[in-house]
Amino acid sequence: MVSLSGEPDKQTESHAWSLALVHALPVALLVLALDYYWFAVADRYIVFLYNHDMGPLYPDTSPFSRVTGSRYWMTGLVAGGEVLILYGVANWLLGRLVPDYRPPEWWRVWSICAASLVLGIPGITMTVNQPTLPALNAAQVTLVTLVGLALALMPGRLATEAPGELLWLSAAGCGLMLVLLNLIHLEKLSRWLARGNTGWVWLMGASLAVGIAWLLAMTGLRFWRRRPVPRATGLFAAGLGVAYLVMPMIHHLLGTDGYYYLSDSDNFFARSSVLQVLTWLVAGGLSLGVAWLGQKLAAHRARMAEV
Repeated sequence: MVSLSGEPDKQTESHAWSLALVHALPVALLVLALDYYWFAVADRYIVFLYNHDMGPLYPDTSPFSRVTGSRYWMTGLVAGGEVLILYGVANWLLGRLVPDYRPPEWWRVWSICAASLVLGIPGITMTVNQPTLPALNAAQVTLVTLVGLALALMPGRLATEAPGELLWLSAAGCGLMLVLLNLIHLEKLSRWLARGNTGWVWLMGASLAVGIAWLLAMTGLRFWRRRPVPRATGLFAAGLGVAYLVMPMIHHLLGTDGYYYLSDSDNFFARSSVLQVLTWLVAGGLSLGVAWLGQKLAAHRARMAEV
């Protein structure tokens, strides 16, 4: 809303930020509570697997090794996964129970959270328990948490206004997740083949094929059900959310035999930055292709209706 002079209405703007503050406080407190538990309360030899025997490929699992350092910043993605689910459910419920409810823009909520997290996360990780984190590790945890939080807050309005569309996007995102989390294993092909582990090669290939087939199937289902064509950006964001927020959270809660340790980054990201960027580009290209195919099918239906 703007005033007659064309400037944003100050009262409306103030209300928008007040609403964002109400939403941001529980989100920020949840993230800080999780970080406080992981870094101050929990047994670090369990939650971060200090000095855990991971075989010859990971000879160093001391507190500041590469693999353990990645477990620190993976906390930001696990926390983001929990925010994604809880914030989405909360907005869905409020949209059903509160007349005319509209959640604040995600970036307002994120901005308020960020203001507290850039102080709170280093304040926790650099001062409590032993060993305390150096500034670089604390900065990595903070940065990844902020990125994960942005991805987690984005679907909040969709959960309120169009939960059905959010489910469709999430389902398609599962197909893109299979691509994102399997292409990174191309760097392991030579090692697998040298050891005769062809089963892993076949599994990776099959997972990629299933992911692409799933995306095509979801496009066909949308066409059949006369659902609107998703934007490529929305589909790509859904794939990132499932791959990098939901899956690390599931691994932490259900895939650790009750120990609830944090995964290292090699389960979700390539060691090679070139391969990782290539993986994102392929996933982005698939998102564009799926969106293009959906638009072509919709245009074909429209032409047929005119005949």
